[in-house]
Amino acid sequence: MVVLNLFRLEGIILPGIFYRVIIGAVQLYIKRRERVYDSNTTFREIENEWITMSDGCKLAAKIWLPEGADEKTVPAVLEYIPYRKRDFKAIRDSKIHRYFAQKGYAAIRVDLRGSGDSNGVLEDEYLPQELNDGIEIIEWIASQPWCTGNVGMIGISWGGFNALQIAAKDTPHLKAIITVSSSDDRYADDVHYMGGCLLTDNLSWASTMFSYNSLPPDPAIVGDKWKEMWLDRLEGSGLWLKKWLQHQRRDEYWKHASVAENYEAISCPVFAVSGWADGYSNTVFRLMENLQVPRKALVGGWGHKYPNFGGEGIGIDFLREATRWWDRWLKKIDNGVDKEPMLRLWMQDSVSPLISSCPGRWIAENNWPSANIENQEFLLSKGRIHLEEDEIKNEDMRIRSPLSVGLFAGKWYSYSESTDLPHDQSEEDGGALVFDTPELEEDIEIVGSPEVELELESDQPIAMIALRLNDVCREGTSTRVTYGLLNLTHRDGNENPAVLEVGNTYRICIKMNYVAQNFPAGNKIRLSISTSYWPFAWPSPEPAALTIKSKGKLILPVRPKSKEDDKLPDLGEPILSEPIRSTLLEPAKREWTVQHNLATNEVKQQIINNDAFLRLEDINLEIRKETTEVYSYLNNNYDTVRGEVESTRSLARGNWKIKTLTRTVLTSTPTHFQIRAILDAYEGDTRIFSKSWDDLILRDMI
Repeated sequence: MVVLNLFRLEGIILPGIFYRVIIGAVQLYIKRRERVYDSNTTFREIENEWITMSDGCKLAAKIWLPEGADEKTVPAVLEYIPYRKRDFKAIRDSKIHRYFAQKGYAAIRVDLRGSGDSNGVLEDEYLPQELNDGIEIIEWIASQPWCTGNVGMIGISWGGFNALQIAAKDTPHLKAIITVSSSDDRYADDVHYMGGCLLTDNLSWASTMFSYNSLPPDPAIVGDKWKEMWLDRLEGSGLWLKKWLQHQRRDEYWKHASVAENYEAISCPVFAVSGWADGYSNTVFRLMENLQVPRKALVGGWGHKYPNFGGEGIGIDFLREATRWWDRWLKKIDNGVDKEPMLRLWMQDSVSPLISSCPGRWIAENNWPSANIENQEFLLSKGRIHLEEDEIKNEDMRIRSPLSVGLFAGKWYSYSESTDLPHDQSEEDGGALVFDTPELEEDIEIVGSPEVELELESDQPIAMIALRLNDVCREGTSTRVTYGLLNLTHRDGNENPAVLEVGNTYRICIKMNYVAQNFPAGNKIRLSISTSYWPFAWPSPEPAALTIKSKGKLILPVRPKSKEDDKLPDLGEPILSEPIRSTLLEPAKREWTVQHNLATNEVKQQIINNDAFLRLEDINLEIRKETTEVYSYLNNNYDTVRGEVESTRSLARGNWKIKTLTRTVLTSTPTHFQIRAILDAYEGDTRIFSKSWDDLILRDMI
């Protein structure tokens, strides 16, 4: 058996005194790494406030009010998400929203209907009810005696999505938003599908919400009705993975709440933020191009995180930047934010794929698209990217990749952990067609979305193609810079796919994700093409071979270096507010392991993603989350691909102890997807709820 462990261990189990020493050292290390905002400004923290909707449903809010808000009104900032303000996000929330309160803003964190301590049942993402509730929440905030009537929204991922979506509604008191790691197109650029290919993060994310939705509210907040509310959620939330797999093309289900359908509906200023290691960077550029309101963009070297949690050498003082945005649009202070360059982007330097750092420098563009960027075309021939005009021989190149291409791809929306970033791409290129430039004689810097134009044939009616653009150093390691996927039945769009006619030649164009990257002199630029990318994306129904013609094109958005970039102001180091009190009982554990059993020819990718086991001291609550994901196949057989996610969550206070176990398995045949799932809930040692699912869903050219 061959085992590759792609991680730096963050959780080590040791007995007795050694264990306590490790815990203490981890706590001290974390404390020293985080710079805490030092302010003498006080604030008042309201642990729970009920906001009653027009239909009588009560939503739970936590509020931080700045000093003096009872005498002099202040603007407000809302974050509106399903991730449980009282427990699992309590520490993170305190580091952010206390800061805003110290800067003179009322900060409000609201649990969505059916999540956390709020009433109701959460049945899916971004439903009309959620958006209507959001509008009512903003109107409630604006009417409070401590509020000026000016409200902003901030959020990452889900909260970034609904901030954009609510900004596209008629919400007069919403004066500005900050949307982090979100999408304007719920089908084309979210965790579910990419280029018409099914992402396995669709399974991972569905399982995350399956687990979250299984938890009860806190009896200390809702009282004796907590168990009735819990049972309603367990029975009513449903299996979201099934819903998402029932919509395999861009139909009305995905168009709903996709602001790309009408950018003009957004009438308030927008600050859009993402990171190059995240899956959501593309949206930032489309928003800058299509919005007609004051707007600003920031894309850095971090992953799926607020930039102030980006880590040493990667993060910035994002809360300061956020406050400057609020000052301009909520306090009407003319601080020049709206006169700064539209985009601040982290130009990434060449770096080994074996480390998780992201060296580089900041650049800026005043507008997008930028006149500073020129698309340069490079022809492709067998094994080569031609930097200059050459005589190219016409040759057909055939590729049918093994399922192993993709095992080292990392996560679609990486958190920039050492475990979830793409590994050395040399591991992937043995199963791909590879095209290299000669060693570069001078640096080439790109900013934008690289494209590839190809003429190809397929021996199957349904096939996919995966492209990777890599930076190859002289030592031979290969770092993935950006990538693109396309289900070839979606070659003319995501709404009306059409099968391929075997033997026909098709000319296709594939856009890769936006990126800012420096390829230094002496390195090579590599384009890799494969017909599978498992387990990053679900494979085609049958193995397909593609025949690719010579004289394809690689189109790079080349940007010359600018001395103006050297004059940009420093964005600072991450600073957070003092968090609520907690005790670390067991550190987080992250592992990412690839196993190839040479005896059985079974290949597995196993991901362990356990959060820190904590006690929240102010409410005497212990919280725990453990998740394992396994993706596998046998003998390179497409019928054997399998994804499985198992999560356990628990809450405990004194004699009150609850635990939920969720498990989801996704497999497929050439014609169907099959979902098997279970949900078990325990009060103490007694199982009080159990439900299982076994569903077949027809594959729709995917």
